[in-house]
Parts: sequence; structure tokens; C-alpha cells
Amino acid sequence: MMKTETNKPLAFRRYPSTTALQCFETAARHLSFTNAAQEMHMTQSAISKQVAQLEEMLNISLFYRTPHRISLTPAGKTYYLEVLEILKHIEVATTSLMSHSDNTEVLKIASHPTFCSRWLIPALSGFSQAYPLINLDIKEQAGPFFSEDQNVDIAFLYGDGIWGGMEAIKLFDEYCVAVCQPEYLYDKNRDKNPCTSNVDKCTLLQLSSRPSAWYEYFKQQGISIDGTFVGPRFDTFHACIAAALLGYGIALVPLRLVAPELQSGTLVTAWNYASKGRGSYYITYPLSLGRSHKVKVILEWVSVYLETSNQHEDAIDFVF
Repeated sequence: MMKTETNKPLAFRRYPSTTALQCFETAARHLSFTNAAQEMHMTQSAISKQVAQLEEMLNISLFYRTPHRISLTPAGKTYYLEVLEILKHIEVATTSLMSHSDNTEVLKIASHPTFCSRWLIPALSGFSQAYPLINLDIKEQAGPFFSEDQNVDIAFLYGDGIWGGMEAIKLFDEYCVAVCQPEYLYDKNRDKNPCTSNVDKCTLLQLSSRPSAWYEYFKQQGISIDGTFVGPRFDTFHACIAAALLGYGIALVPLRLVAPELQSGTLVTAWNYASKGRGSYYITYPLSLGRSHKVKVILEWVSVYLETSNQHEDAIDFVF
């Protein structure tokens, strides 16, 4: 097959040096060759020469130059933002590589934000001490995802357990409870029976990704309530919980994610009911990594944690 400009090996393409990109980025950030030279520990003429060579290679002006100042051209502004991202990627990749020794491996984990902070991080406590040659790289991702082509070894997801190219192991079902400050109920004389008309006096905190959650909560109980879609809206369970703690209203959140507050009494259940969610929580991994040592290790670790933590599930039954 004939090779074109788009499929030539990298070695045969013309790319600016990282030094030229750094000089340009620094000069663009300061809008000064002098200040850029001080930061880069180079002479002003050296900075100016690097930028000029970059402009010559690109065949486009990146700066407007006057006797007293420089400013970015429209092309320069666009290129600056792109170069900034490139340099950030190089920095992250280099730092990541330098932080790991030759005999270690990285376990890349993705999780929904609230699940990560409230369940996953406690679950992984002690893991690094037990497996010092496996470095955890945990990323929080909101919204629906996952596919095999993403650069992740393990993902903790909520859904139906079906993700293309992925093996999914169910962790547990989701049960949501309505929680609020103790004072939120009693200071305003609210009844703890959802069948009463006092429900319309409550502010129902909404989760953006689950607009019908409150409607389904009451529907499961055979109760018809107006205004279940009305209330302050938040992006994450974490924000809903924080708002409930501050007395904004009542949040509908997974029981497992709010157990510490219920045990401590900083939050209480507004009504004695737990609604079953449409999905469950899963630990998933690409089928291609099924025999990977690091994946087997994390699966075993989570399994043991579940067995241990489930022994304490009855400890929060008092909330009902």
C-alpha cells in the first residue's frame, strides 16, 4: 500500500522541539520574552530565537511584536491552548513513569465520585501495604460509561451489569433512603409518615442523573405525591448528602453511601422506607485482563472486604 503523509512513521514528520514549545508557552503566558527568559533560565535572545524558529516551521505568526510589548495573534492564542495541554500530558506521563520502579505495576481504577470516596477508598484501605508492588491510580468519572477501549483495568459501576467487552461481577443491590438533619424534621413539625400531607412542606433534593428518583421512591410505596420533580438539583450524591447535612432538605441516597452519618446521628431517615434501585453496583474489567495478576488481586481483596463488611450490615438496621 502506498504511504501517504498521514501514515508516515513519526520519525519522518517535522515536529517542533519540546524546548521550542516550552519557550513559546512561557512567552505566551507572560506576554514577555524577558520574563520568559527569567523563568526558563535562558537569555532573551535565545527565547526569541526559539519562537522565531517555531513560527518559521509553522509558517505562521504566533505573536504581534511592537517595540514595547508582544501579544498573541488569533492563531497564537489557539496554538497556546493546544501546546499547554501537550506539555501537561508530557509532564503527567513523565512524573508517572518516574514515580514507579521497574518491578512495579499500575492498577488503573475508575469509579463514580461518591462511590469512590464513600465506599471504594475505605474498601482499599491497607491494599498498598499488602501489595507494595501494585500502585493504585484511581480516577473519578461521572456519568454513564464504560467500554473496553478505555485505559482502565478495573471500574466500579452502577447499572445492569452489561458493558461491551467487559466482565461484570455484582457487588450488591442499591437501596436508597431519604435522609435529612434531625432538626429538619422536628423543628418544623414534620410528620415521619409519608402518607400525610406534610410531605409537601419538605424540600426534596434532586440528583440530576436521576430526575424520577423521588417519584419512584413514593410509587414503590403506592403513594401519589405532587412535586416529586421539584427541588434543588445536584450532580452527585456527595453534593446531595452535603446539602442534607446543612439542612437544605431531604436527600434520597444509597444507604451504603450514607451509613456513617446515620450511625453517628448527624443524619436521620425522614421516612422508614428503603427503595430498591433499578440497577446494582458492579466491579468490572476488560475480558482481555481476566488472567492479569493485578486484576485477580483486586478482585480477591474486594471479595474479602465485602464478606467482612456485610457482617456489619445489621448494625444500621436501627434506622428503620
